[in-house]
Amino acid sequence: MPISETHLNGNRATADDLAPLSFAGYAHFTAMQVRDLAVRGLDLHLARLRAASAELFGTHLPDDRIRELLSLAVQKAPEDVSLTCYVSTRPGEFQRADPNAALDVLIKVTDPVTPAPDPVTLAVLPHQRHLPHVKHVGEVAKTELLRRANAEGFDDALFTDASGRISEATIWNIAFWDGESVIWPQADLLDGITQQILRRRLAEQGIPQATRPVRAMDLDDRFAAALMNSWSPGIPVSRIADRPLGDHTDLIGLLHRAYATEPPVPLCDPSKSQ
Repeated sequence: MPISETHLNGNRATADDLAPLSFAGYAHFTAMQVRDLAVRGLDLHLARLRAASAELFGTHLPDDRIRELLSLAVQKAPEDVSLTCYVSTRPGEFQRADPNAALDVLIKVTDPVTPAPDPVTLAVLPHQRHLPHVKHVGEVAKTELLRRANAEGFDDALFTDASGRISEATIWNIAFWDGESVIWPQADLLDGITQQILRRRLAEQGIPQATRPVRAMDLDDRFAAALMNSWSPGIPVSRIADRPLGDHTDLIGLLHRAYATEPPVPLCDPSKSQ
C-alpha cells in the first residue's frame, strides 16, 4: 500500500488543517530520501531551510526544532521513505506580512523513490525562475515547460537564461564531464542538496571541478552529462536539443561513488534521546 502521511507542526494533519493550505503559494521546502531513518546531507537541508525562512519571513526555526519535526514525522513510518518539508507562515500569499506570525512546518511522508537509470533527452527552453537560489512553491512554469518538452518528444526540459547559458532542469541540477573535470554550469540557479554533496565529496577526493558558462551550441560528443536531485546523484543524459552527447559511463560512476561516501545522518539526534 502506498505511503501517504502529512504532518503539521508535529501532529498528523486533518482536513481542516490542510484546507487553508490547499492553494497556498508562499512557502519554501526541501526534499530528501530517507534510508534506514537517515539522510545524506542533513546539515545542508537544515541550512537551506534556515536561509530561505530568513529571506522570505525574516525569521527561522532552530535546526533542533526542524530535526525534531522530521523525526516525529517518521516515527511510525517505514525506515525508507521520501520526505518533503515545507515552511510557511500565515496569512500566506497576497496578504500583508505579520512580523509576529509563527512559522508552520508541513511534512509529507511518501514512498521512497529510485528513478530508472535510463538515459534521458532534454529540450532546451528559455526560462529563469524567480528567486532561483530558493526552493519555493508555486512554480507553474516548470510543469508547463516540462509538458512542452514532452510534447516535442523529449523526456524533460533544460533551462537557459537570457544570455543562453544553461542553468538547471525542471527539478534537477545538471553536471557535465569533458573527460578530465566535472563542469558545473555558471548561471543563476538552485544549488541543490545533492549537487552540494557531490561538490564537497569530489573536492575531498581531489577530482577536478570547474564552474563556467555552458551553452547548448558548444556541446557535442566530447561531453557527457548527468542530472541529479534528491532521487539520484546521477541520471545519464544522452541528448540535449539536437546534440547527442558522449559516453556517460565514467561520469555516472564517478558521481555515484562520490555520493556514496557521504555518511547518512540519523533524523533523530542521538544526543536528544532519553
